[in-house]
Amino acid sequence: MKLKQTNKVDPLFQMSSLTDIIFLLLIFFMLTSTLVAPNAIQVNLPSATGQTIASQSVFVTINEVNEFFVNDEQVFSDQLEVSLVNAMNATGESDPTIVLRADKRTSHEAVIDVLKLGPKYDFKVILATAPE
Repeated sequence: MKLKQTNKVDPLFQMSSLTDIIFLLLIFFMLTSTLVAPNAIQVNLPSATGQTIASQSVFVTINEVNEFFVNDEQVFSDQLEVSLVNAMNATGESDPTIVLRADKRTSHEAVIDVLKLGPKYDFKVILATAPE
């Protein structure tokens, strides 16, 4: 008695649904990567070799025309101290850190104004640089 096999397995693999999924993932990652802007204010940082990474820090940016930004919000120089203390208190960190991103064409006086606030309020200040 000869029995026939009732379920026949197709040896071909269909790639059409897999390519659709890959293209959708590609489009998703391309769209979301353009929305992420960690450093929205463009400054030319000086270059250096050492790196220090701080967690939960407040970013102070000084552009080439000496405008101050605390966490990407512009503040005037006379309100810098109050705004910086409020931002540092809002982090809730026990060891608060300021990351100073100063353009290399900014004046030293503007950078020193921010550096003086570190010892005054017991904040750690890190000067951000671009890799060489």
